Amino acid sequence: MDSALPTPSAPLPAHLGLAALARAAAHPAEEPCRCAEELVGVLADRDDGTVVRHGELVVKAHAPGTDPGDHRARVALAAHRDVAGVLLPPLPPPRSGPAVLDGRPVTVWPYGPPVDPVDPDAAPWEEAARLLAVLHSTPPGHRDLPDMRAPLKAALAVDRMRRTAPDHPATATVLGAWRTLPEHRAGDHRLLCHGDFHLGQLVRDPRAGGRAAWRLIDVDDLGLGDPAWDLARPAAWFAAGILPPEIWSRFLGAYQEAGGPAVDAADPWERLDVPARALTVQTAALALAKSTAEARPLDEVEEVMIDTCARIAGRRTG
Repeated sequence: MDSALPTPSAPLPAHLGLAALARAAAHPAEEPCRCAEELVGVLADRDDGTVVRHGELVVKAHAPGTDPGDHRARVALAAHRDVAGVLLPPLPPPRSGPAVLDGRPVTVWPYGPPVDPVDPDAAPWEEAARLLAVLHSTPPGHRDLPDMRAPLKAALAVDRMRRTAPDHPATATVLGAWRTLPEHRAGDHRLLCHGDFHLGQLVRDPRAGGRAAWRLIDVDDLGLGDPAWDLARPAAWFAAGILPPEIWSRFLGAYQEAGGPAVDAADPWERLDVPARALTVQTAALALAKSTAEARPLDEVEEVMIDTCARIAGRRTG
């Protein structure tokens, strides 16, 4: 499963530009930094983004090749009052700082405590479901929003597996599951979607007062599309036996009680089946790509996803 952000580590030389920008955003020009050492450092460094914390804020360098127009539309949506209380809003960048660093767009956000990865029983499944229901029910209006990227990310994961692990014995199994899926089309469902929901996309908003409320983060995949894709990762985990039935029931029940439009009450799987299979393939493909690149065996959860792909491939007809 996707985990929440880790405790910061000391900035590495490659992150010095982003670290300097984070410091400038956190402190006025002549103000000395008195932030505790554990509150300054790299939170994440992946192909799809680098995040550095400095005190009460974080700065993110988004993925290379990010479309500038789509990026601006997504960040503007996160700042809009229509989604206040759902998405964590961005902060203004430092006046002296660049909006682009090494060709990558840069954004500034308040730091919010993430879901505790060592206390799964405290995971806010119901809160997450309600946030998604509100997001999906918010009228898109006339905003020039891009498509949400969930279907594209599944295809990109399969392409990465083909390049990185073409000879892995499980690659054929994952491709067999991939071939059971229909070609994605935009369809009639054009609602606001997060595009990459998992528990690591939740933080507490420190400005909400009292016991700070949960908010969704990471706008890189935000856009218009079928909201069933936002439920697909938990649905895939449930179908694979990773997510216990009682947690899945709590999550889906909270979503439906909040009026979420992604699924039909009579048969939720009519809408969830294809996205859940796609997320299973995506997870398995990334597992093969990463484990091959790292020269390590698959872990237990990754093996489960490969086995689930085998079941998916076996049900294909014609």
